[in-house]
Amino acid sequence: MGLKVLKFGGSSVADGIQLQKMKRIIDADPDRRYVVASAPGKRFEIDNKVTDLLYLCKTHMEQNLPYDQVFQVIKDRFNAVKLNLSIDADMEIHFEEILTNMKKGCSKDYIASRGEYLSAVLVAAYLEVDFVDAAGMILFDEKGRLLFDETDNAISAELSKHKRAVIPGFYGTDVETGEIRTFSRGGSDITGALVAKAMGAEVYENWTDVSGFLMADPRIVKNPKPIEKISYKELRELSYMGASVLHEDAIYPCRIADIPINIRNTNHPDDPGTIITANEEHSNKIVTGIAGSKDFTVIAIYKNMLSHEKGFVRRILMILEDFDISIEHLPTGIDTVSVVLSDRAIDGRLQEILEEFNTQLKPDGIEVFEDIALIATVGAGMNRRRGVSAALFTALAEANVNIRMIDQGSSEMNIIVGVQNTDFNAAIKSIYNAFA
Repeated sequence: MGLKVLKFGGSSVADGIQLQKMKRIIDADPDRRYVVASAPGKRFEIDNKVTDLLYLCKTHMEQNLPYDQVFQVIKDRFNAVKLNLSIDADMEIHFEEILTNMKKGCSKDYIASRGEYLSAVLVAAYLEVDFVDAAGMILFDEKGRLLFDETDNAISAELSKHKRAVIPGFYGTDVETGEIRTFSRGGSDITGALVAKAMGAEVYENWTDVSGFLMADPRIVKNPKPIEKISYKELRELSYMGASVLHEDAIYPCRIADIPINIRNTNHPDDPGTIITANEEHSNKIVTGIAGSKDFTVIAIYKNMLSHEKGFVRRILMILEDFDISIEHLPTGIDTVSVVLSDRAIDGRLQEILEEFNTQLKPDGIEVFEDIALIATVGAGMNRRRGVSAALFTALAEANVNIRMIDQGSSEMNIIVGVQNTDFNAAIKSIYNAFA
C-alpha cells in the first residue's frame, strides 16, 4: 500500500474522547503518515466552536470589553484535553503568543487560524509526531488567491523532511507580507487535498462525523441511501448545489493528481464511507444524488430576433460584472435569455440591475421570478438511459410541483430544475422516490 493523508474535521478533534478515536484510526495503518487537523468543533448541541470563541475574544478586545473570561474558556478546552490524555505539550507558550498578537491588533485571518494551529500542536504532541506549520507551505498572493504550484512545491519540500507529521488546516501565508491568510470556512479540506497532491498520496481520507455522502438530505428524505462511489464530476455538481461534507475546492488538487478521496466516519471507522474517484463507470445506478439550494431570482430578458443579435449575452455578463455578480445558470430560448442569480449576490440591488438591463440592452420585455429554488439531479448513468427526464418531470407533476425553469448540460450528467421555495422539500422527496 502507499502513503495516506488524513484530515480530521472539527467534530473529530472536539475533545479527548474524539482524539482517542483518531489515534486508534491512525495507529491501525502505518501508511497513515500525514494528518491535517481542524479547530475543535462542538462537543454537544449548545457548545461553542473554538474558532467562534476566538472571534468573540477579538471583538471584545476591539470594543474595549473584558476578554479574559472568553480566552480562558479557549484555554480550558485545550488544557482539559491535555490533562485527560496526559499529553506532554507546553500550551501556555502558544496561548501567550496569541494574546500578545491580539493586543497588537492582529488580523481577523490570524485569529481565525489559531484554532487549527493550537489543535495541530496538541494532536502532534499526543501522537508523538512532528508538528509542521502550514504557514510558509500554503501560499497566497496579495489578493488572497492560492498560489497552487508554489504551494505544491513548498509542501513537498518541507514534508519530505518528516516521516510523520501533523499540519494545521485552513490557513497559510501571504507571500508578499508574510501575514496569515485563510481559506473560507471548511478550508481544512483544501489543506488536506493539497498535502495529498504534493506528497503523491495513494488516497486522501477525510474523516468527519458522517459515513460518506447520502443520495439526498436526510433532513428532507427519511433514511436516504448511502453513496458508495461517486466521480469527481458528480461530486462537483452536488457540492455546487448545496451538498455538504466536503469543501468543493478540495476536489481539484486530488482530481488533477487522480487521487481517490475517501469520506469516513470517525465515530464508525469500520464503515466504508464514500469513495470519490475519476471513474464515472462505477455503478449501474441512473441517479447518484440529489441536491439543491433555495433563494434564487430568475430574470428573463425578451427581445425579438434575439438569435440574430451579436454580443447580447456578452453585454448581460458585463453589466453583472459591474455589479460584481456571477451567474448561477444561463438558460436560453430563441428570443429569450434568462439569468439565474442568487439572492445573496443581488443583495437588494434588483431594481438597479433591471434599470441597467433596460438602458443597455433595450429589451422588448423583462420578467422577474423570485423565491426560486434550484434542484440538481446528478448521475453519470443518466446519459445511458432513456426516459430519465420523463420520469423526473412525471414525479414532480404527481407531487403537484410546478417547474419554473429547466437546465441541462450537454454532458447529460445532471438536470437542474427551478421550483418555488415553498415546493423545495416536496420536489426533493418526489425525485428521490422516483430514482432511489
